[in-house]
Amino acid sequence: MPELPEVEVVRRGLADHVVGRSVVAVDIRGHRVARRHLAGPLDLADRLTGTTVVAARRRGKYLWLELADHAAGHGDPDETALIAHLGMSGQMLVEPAEAPLEKHAHAVLALRDPDGSEGLHLRFVDQRTFGGLYLDDLVTDTFAGADALVPSTLAHIAPDPLETAYDQALVVRRMKARHTQVKRALLDQSLVSGIGNIYADEALWRARLHGERMTDSLTKPVLSALLDHARDVMSEALGKGGTSFDALYVNVNGASGYFERSLNAYGREGEPCCRCGRPMRREAFMNRSSFSCPRCQPRPRTVRRTATSPATSSGVRRSVRG
Repeated sequence: MPELPEVEVVRRGLADHVVGRSVVAVDIRGHRVARRHLAGPLDLADRLTGTTVVAARRRGKYLWLELADHAAGHGDPDETALIAHLGMSGQMLVEPAEAPLEKHAHAVLALRDPDGSEGLHLRFVDQRTFGGLYLDDLVTDTFAGADALVPSTLAHIAPDPLETAYDQALVVRRMKARHTQVKRALLDQSLVSGIGNIYADEALWRARLHGERMTDSLTKPVLSALLDHARDVMSEALGKGGTSFDALYVNVNGASGYFERSLNAYGREGEPCCRCGRPMRREAFMNRSSFSCPRCQPRPRTVRRTATSPATSSGVRRSVRG
């Protein structure tokens, strides 16, 4: 699934090529792309037609276009968002209208420039069909203040490390107050958004921490340094176009990311650690894989003893974990 840097690359492309243009026609192909729009694909196409894209926004891995619609019956300007859920393979492609239509193009938005000229399409292409489009109302962003808006369905998502609304000290306090594995905390979008499996492994490798370390056992400076590493590695990936392990991931111009060449942990099972040379390991974690160095990132120590409780005559054995 695309992570924060990949989604930000797409957002920047949309900001350059789509913002300021109007939607003059919409072709929704099939129902699955609009399954999150409860009123259905015909309503989605009708409500999008005639709107103007006024901004391209992102929070974490979530992407949306702010829309203005001055047509009667469509609500007030600047209070609606088109959310693009990219899923595993969703792409937002800006192409000439005459370009051949992709086999898995599920939505096509014909665009008009401010000067009235036409000729560009915004196409939502999704081979695996896990993604989709839907409209949502914009509400006040409680994280960023009264002047900021966010789609109502995303209002619970915390700011990511690249946002101005991000408060790292608050995130550290909330992580420290929990008794949970540190990798789980990094992936918890209600704590900090945008950090996915790839960049969590990279941040943990840089911080020399195993993902099963408990947050309440780590000091605040250690947690803060870990979040610094997450921000740094995502910023580096963003500078190189994102991380692409899948030929299906492309930005709006069809260019793939290539940060995978710079990864130190993710996907490197059996390869030498870039720091100490020990072969990297892969472990199961939350129905996915975690990659780490057994020397640089030792597993947390777990003390187990088996005891018989003197309070019971049945001699029931219990395991005590320290």
